[in-house]
Amino acid sequence: MADVSGNMLKRPHPEEEDNNTQKRSRSSNVSSLPGQGAPASGKPDIERMVAEARAKAEAVRARLQAARGGSTPSAALSPSPTPTPSALSPAMSRLEQMKARVAAATGRAGGAAHQRPVVPSPTPQPPPFENEEDGPSRGRGGLDVGLHPALLSDTVEFRGGKGRQSGQSKNSRTDSPTTRGRQDRARLDLSGPSLEEIRSNPYFDPSLGPKATLSKPRQSRQLIFNQKGKYIQQGAALRRQAQLEAMKKRIAERARQAGIDEDLDVEKAFLVPAPPAIEWWDEGLVDGEDYSALEDEKNLKIDTSDSIVTLYVQHPVLLDPPQDKHLPEQKPMYLTPKERAKVRRQRRMADLKEQQAKIRLGLEPAPPPKVKKSNLMRVLGEEAVKDPTAVEARVTREITERRTKHDEANEERKLTKEERREKLAKQQEKDAEKGILMSVYRIDSLANGRNRFKVSRNAEQNALTGVCVMNPKFNLVIVEGGAHSINNYRKLMLNRIDWTENAGPSAVREGNREAQTSWLAAEDEKTGDLKDLSSNTCSLLWEGQVKVRGFRKWLGARVCETDSQAKDVLARAKLENFWVLGKSAKQSESWS
Repeated sequence: MADVSGNMLKRPHPEEEDNNTQKRSRSSNVSSLPGQGAPASGKPDIERMVAEARAKAEAVRARLQAARGGSTPSAALSPSPTPTPSALSPAMSRLEQMKARVAAATGRAGGAAHQRPVVPSPTPQPPPFENEEDGPSRGRGGLDVGLHPALLSDTVEFRGGKGRQSGQSKNSRTDSPTTRGRQDRARLDLSGPSLEEIRSNPYFDPSLGPKATLSKPRQSRQLIFNQKGKYIQQGAALRRQAQLEAMKKRIAERARQAGIDEDLDVEKAFLVPAPPAIEWWDEGLVDGEDYSALEDEKNLKIDTSDSIVTLYVQHPVLLDPPQDKHLPEQKPMYLTPKERAKVRRQRRMADLKEQQAKIRLGLEPAPPPKVKKSNLMRVLGEEAVKDPTAVEARVTREITERRTKHDEANEERKLTKEERREKLAKQQEKDAEKGILMSVYRIDSLANGRNRFKVSRNAEQNALTGVCVMNPKFNLVIVEGGAHSINNYRKLMLNRIDWTENAGPSAVREGNREAQTSWLAAEDEKTGDLKDLSSNTCSLLWEGQVKVRGFRKWLGARVCETDSQAKDVLARAKLENFWVLGKSAKQSESWS
């Protein structure tokens, strides 16, 4: 700042104040009248400044009383001692003097506010500041410079929190250091909630446990050393277990070789298992152990939340129906003779065009002309006229060669016996893969040896498995195989064989049990005549599909003198019930 003459106006240093003749400018906030008893020299009037501070403190106290409701203090307390001007050393710096004055003023005002004086204070002097918002931080000098924030740290208003003004209404007890320290500690409490607070919380989940809410100090893990021989004992235990398993396998193998098998028990095979209390497909829909729970509709789990029936649609993987593989292959449509000739003509024409194209390209040589006796003169021409006998012999020789070549090609395409046998076996095996059928036939008498041979030989040729049980009362034939083989065998047994024919004695190998049995002989022992087989019949007892084969091969004819022997032969395949069926079939026919 500069005056009209251009001289700089600044505050002189305290040590040079006596020698400085330049007068300092008056502040706009300070009263124009000098204080009473002020010295005439340029040194600061300490008494006047202390009086101003006291006046300000009184004004603050009056505003606090007015904010409380106009209550008058009951008793006046003695003011705190104020340092006199004599106590301030003239050697103090200006900064230290200002700190002392501010401390004296704030101590007086703070003591008066905390002690609540009873006697009202005298009428204060007009404050040296015109605005009510001015506080101790407002400058008291000529340049209106405020106090440094470090000097305001000792004031009550600055310590109160957010720099409150002296005119704000605040209970002095809340601004005490003890109360503020207690509140700060309460706000800065970073410890977790206690166990009682957690359990009283309505949103606390007890399944979490204290580990999820209360942190525990980490504990170091201790070293655990294995005892000597620990793993040796474990290895020995594993070896003993392996030896025990091997022993069990050996015992089971020996039992199987000895024929000890529970599946051979015939009685157990025919026991019908008792039905379960509740089927497996209904267990998820019924809330109970049996179907008696359905008497109460509450036990029916269809619309409940835990039901296996939901609104979601499941699309399982599409599988081919198992019965489709049993269907016969679709045969091609048969053509009429004219249609077959047309197809052959078109095929041969296409082959001829292809051969002609190869000849044009030079890939194949041109074939020689096909000379026949009908086109002899037209093809050979002059040669036929010159020597007709030689030309005719030549044409005859070419015809013979072509015929021989044709026969040789047919023989090369023909299958051998082994190839035909292999082809037939493959077809029969393929037929059996579609499903196994079983047929049971009852024959009154097999005295004709030719019929016995036909029964066994046709079963072997059709790759059928089974057995022929021969008994003095009746004979039973059981065969298993594919649908095609079973169909051929049925035609043989019911249509092709004449069971009433008796061709006489047949050649039987020596030592065969059939030659030793009289009821299988074609002649009567007493009279020596041929047996009368006019009433001999063959009937189909049962035919149907089975899961697996009961016999591994065709066992041939088995001679059984008694019923027990016949049942023993059939019991190995668990088919002895057919012997009872065949025995009762003749009785039912006689009754009818």
